[in-house]
Amino acid sequence: MKTQKSFFEQNGGTYTQVGDVLLPDLVIGEAEQRPIGKYGRMRKRYLKEQHPLLYSELLLSGNLYPHLLEIDEACEGRLELLVLQMSKSEGVTEALKAADQMAWVARMNSIRSRAEEIVLHELIYTEEAENADT
Repeated sequence: MKTQKSFFEQNGGTYTQVGDVLLPDLVIGEAEQRPIGKYGRMRKRYLKEQHPLLYSELLLSGNLYPHLLEIDEACEGRLELLVLQMSKSEGVTEALKAADQMAWVARMNSIRSRAEEIVLHELIYTEEAENADT
């Protein structure tokens, strides 16, 4: 009896038998050698845990690494911009740093923390970013 080929086999995929199980021979294309940063890794974990089908689709299509790099770079840029804008609007300046370093550090830590929460909400844990590469 002839079995129908799977979609994977129809597109040139092959399997290797390991015991009683056939495992697909998956090869991830050569990606750039730039490491994925903190925000890219956070995005990967979010997709893997909350949206496993999208994660698998991105992985199998070879778009996961570029997606994670794009998210990481976008987060870094957005965070830098938000910190700059927030520190300017709250009067956290180099003059404050020279006058009272501890107050400057405390306020900058607060600003960075709030800016990071915004970035995480906007770019990491959101459905809009999921559809960016699909």
